[in-house]
Amino acid sequence: MAFDIDMIQKVYAEMAERVNSARKLVGKPLTLAEKILYAHLWDNIPEKAFERGVDYVDFAPDRIACQDATAQMALLQFMRAGKPKVAVPTTVHCDHLIQAKVGADKDLKRANETSNEVFDFLGSVSNKYGIGFWKPGAGIIHQVVLENYAFPGGMMIGTDSHTVNAGGLGMIAIGVGGADAVDVMAGMPWELKFPKLIGVKLTGKLSGWTAPKDVILKVAGILTVKGGTGAIIEYFGEGAEAMSCTGKGTICNMGAEVGATTSTFGYDASMDRYLRSTGRADVADAANAVKEHLTGDAEVYANPEQYFDQVIEINLSELEPHLNGPFSPDLATPISKMKEAAKENDWPLKVEYGLIGSCTNSSYEDISRAASLAKQVSDKKLKTKSNFTITPGSEQVRYTIERDGFIDTFDKIGATVFANACGPCIGMWDREGAEKEERNTIVHSFNRNFAKRADGNPNTLAFVGSPELVTAIAISGRLDFNPLKDKLINEDGEEVMLDEPRGYELPPEGFAVEDAGYQAPAEDGSGVDVVVSPTSERLQLLSPFEPWDGKNITGAKLLIKAFGKCTTDHISMAGPWLRYRGHLDNISNNCLIGAVNAYNKKTNFVKNQLTGEYGGVPDTQRAYKAAGVPTIVVGDHNYGEGSSREHAAMEPRHLGVKVVLVKSFARIHETNLKKQGMLALTFANEADYDLIQEDDTFNLIDLEAFAPGKQITIEIVHKDGSKDVIKTNHSYNEGQIGWFKAGSALNLIAAGKA
Repeated sequence: MAFDIDMIQKVYAEMAERVNSARKLVGKPLTLAEKILYAHLWDNIPEKAFERGVDYVDFAPDRIACQDATAQMALLQFMRAGKPKVAVPTTVHCDHLIQAKVGADKDLKRANETSNEVFDFLGSVSNKYGIGFWKPGAGIIHQVVLENYAFPGGMMIGTDSHTVNAGGLGMIAIGVGGADAVDVMAGMPWELKFPKLIGVKLTGKLSGWTAPKDVILKVAGILTVKGGTGAIIEYFGEGAEAMSCTGKGTICNMGAEVGATTSTFGYDASMDRYLRSTGRADVADAANAVKEHLTGDAEVYANPEQYFDQVIEINLSELEPHLNGPFSPDLATPISKMKEAAKENDWPLKVEYGLIGSCTNSSYEDISRAASLAKQVSDKKLKTKSNFTITPGSEQVRYTIERDGFIDTFDKIGATVFANACGPCIGMWDREGAEKEERNTIVHSFNRNFAKRADGNPNTLAFVGSPELVTAIAISGRLDFNPLKDKLINEDGEEVMLDEPRGYELPPEGFAVEDAGYQAPAEDGSGVDVVVSPTSERLQLLSPFEPWDGKNITGAKLLIKAFGKCTTDHISMAGPWLRYRGHLDNISNNCLIGAVNAYNKKTNFVKNQLTGEYGGVPDTQRAYKAAGVPTIVVGDHNYGEGSSREHAAMEPRHLGVKVVLVKSFARIHETNLKKQGMLALTFANEADYDLIQEDDTFNLIDLEAFAPGKQITIEIVHKDGSKDVIKTNHSYNEGQIGWFKAGSALNLIAAGKA
């Protein structure tokens, strides 16, 4: 039986009435995304249809999932909310704090030793507040959610940007910051601007070397890293129905890389099969009873241009394998063009590592298809030329692939199997020699490939591909290897070609596992103590942020003007910094250290206007804070793209930054800034970014009249005494302005005023 089956059946019991009411309200057929959104309104049925991309709407998500890095801060905030138990089903998954180095057993043992304090804290908080706890080694949050919690037609939020993975099972699953999760844990509505809708029609059928991964790599090339911002991507068509459920999950997972709010697929037979294979026949039966409401209306898919804001069509029969990168997941190159692109860009052709798995591509199907290629190494008398690693997505997947002989197949080609955790995908990879910062190439089946993300080396060129293509390239050892056409020389000097990968959608003998790693919470957690040592380096109880004093911000100094791409990885790095995710003051020592200073093109080297000296960003900001001087951060387009980590908002707030002014924001980061009581502003005229000089002082001259839809004027005073006056925009509504005035959204909750 599934977890929370009563909750799921309640959602389905109300589905028909809510969808039919929404259809009458909107006055036209509905997409799947609209059905789920209108079925999860906090106030049930509204009086009017919502305007996409304009109206802020309160929703009632069905469940929450948190990974261990973000859960620390989310639960520290929830402890301040004064609630005895979470209001909706919630889980915590220990997957981010396990460093990949030697292999699964030793790496997991080391993580349990080095992060024991954090795991104990998360376990005890979960036990106290009614939260399901998945122990270290149980698996990556998104794969575990897909296997245990995701259900068609549901809505969930998660404190990780790849929560969207659950769209593979027909959910609306959205990545949020911890403060958003705390609202829902505390029984409050969750606010979201009603998304725009992008429809992707998939015709034809995947075959040969082409995989579901190639669909999203193609879409990323079309939309770019910000083309999906503010929108839900809905996939449909014969090609979608012919694809496996876990393949759909892969596509939805990487929707985060185009900035999409989430992605989803309509309920179909592949989802039914997956639910039954993962022990949730009761969910499949319940879904089948309301299946007409778990996909878009037929008229929508027949005439998508009338119902979506944008439509993309991809013929899967013509789609070829892609490699995306380096340094950006939207730089898409068909494999047939890689040889030419690599030569033109002088990319190192030797591939040092091939890495498969992660939350994006760690299903049984993925592993079985990669194993079919690994088996050919011995069958065809080949040798694997690159180092090769596998990261299973869950203990259930790992146990099953071991039972079915796939791990033995990988062992025979010298592969390393890492722990069931995020590992290299999020920078938790202790790669030997990375500190030398040599220029090199790796290929992986992960989702992101920003500079320094995998191994901390800014000169590692990472390319994203399907597990099948990554395996083939690792066997060849060359970036420009095209397995559809190129031959390899075996140990006998013969030319051989790799056969097309083959695998299984689901295990022929079913999934199996001895210990999935789940710990249920206490029925009554009132007697459970949660202890945080005041001398801990890893954990720190939170103090409330100061409320706004109601006055204009004047005399603000420029902390940094960030040049180019500035992701949450640049603002709050992962890797070794993950150990401080529960200690706000300690982790604030990485604040913006990865951002490039527009004036000297260096990282972590900015001018202190109080002394005229240059130093690290956190040290400089701490000096401003000590002197009582407000500061401002300036950025470019899509500022804060990438991970959902709210530390990227909390750190500047904690250190005293007052304003973040950019050309445009990534959705989650903008919300995180608002929740923490920061001013998140955008240039009304993007060219004004160029007006800002290193020694500038800023005066927000009409902040006292802060109101929805009203621009905020900033007077920029240059070092020579000259001035520029610019207009800035914001997207705050009345409620969000309330967060700013109170100092944070949590301050309102704790005061019982939210």
